[in-house]
Amino acid sequence: MIDLRSDTVTKPTPGMLNAMMHAKVGDDVFREDPTVNELELKIATLFGMEAAVFCLSGTMTNQIAIKCHTQPGDEIICDRLSHIYQYEGGGIAFNSGCSVNLIDGNYGRITADQVEACINNRNDLHKAYSKLVSLENTANRGGGSCYNFEDIKSIKKICDANNLLLHLDGARLFNAIVATGNSPKDYGEIFDSISICISKGLGAPVGSLLIGTKDFIAKARRIRKVFGGGMRQAGYLAAACIYALDNNIERLKDDHEHAQKLAAALQQKDFVGKIFPVETNIVIFEVKGRFTAETLSAHFKKNNILVIAISKMHVRMVTHLDINSAMIDETVEVINHL
Repeated sequence: MIDLRSDTVTKPTPGMLNAMMHAKVGDDVFREDPTVNELELKIATLFGMEAAVFCLSGTMTNQIAIKCHTQPGDEIICDRLSHIYQYEGGGIAFNSGCSVNLIDGNYGRITADQVEACINNRNDLHKAYSKLVSLENTANRGGGSCYNFEDIKSIKKICDANNLLLHLDGARLFNAIVATGNSPKDYGEIFDSISICISKGLGAPVGSLLIGTKDFIAKARRIRKVFGGGMRQAGYLAAACIYALDNNIERLKDDHEHAQKLAAALQQKDFVGKIFPVETNIVIFEVKGRFTAETLSAHFKKNNILVIAISKMHVRMVTHLDINSAMIDETVEVINHL
């Protein structure tokens, strides 16, 4: 089965499994797991930030960050397609008691002007207190779109001028880094907090990290415990993440090239409408005419290819390290004969 539903479906490689099997472990809640400590230091150093905390998922790292940065009644500014709003179970309200000011951006990306226009008057008691801006890079529902780094800098200037904090949902940040050439330290200099998943394109079975200042991460560690996220001998999972960071970043280029091949094949078909610009490893396209998103997904499944209908008229394909060139060629062949 060729599974293009998500880059979360990957299995650990033999090298990753070997690293997990030989990990040194301890009790992470006591800060005694040497492999977790190594991973947290490694990612913080990579981004030029002070500290990090290892968590179970990107949803957890995002929600912890929001909880750290805000008070109940505050407002978060983000794109309407943001993962923190669309796919985290209403956690912004449930966990932090915050409201959301949604922006209609460009494939999941927002601008400094849009952020500035959304900031509420702090002296108006009727309005929620604008406190946090959250960006997503790459933007999942934007088809894996990447921010121009100059646009991020402009947003940061607006945040600094208006006493707003800036969080990055970087679930697929390494895809953006590989695609644009910006460095991790570039991001570390801009954001107050960064959430990074190692369990997507990098191929670890479990794990995300939240990065920030020492004080911020100390607070985040306490909130992780409150959320039930304290782990014990988590070094086995951390070892997989270390292996992924050491071995699987540069190969993301292969996933991006595979996505381009899929998009090129789809573009020739009469049942395919608008295809979102393909910048990284996600292909989202409109289905029209003789198929719906569901019936097209069913046709792919009959040919041992799994894709996902993300709406009545849109299908998503995601390339990853378990998808090789032969699988892409086979998928293109199926597309050609549909």
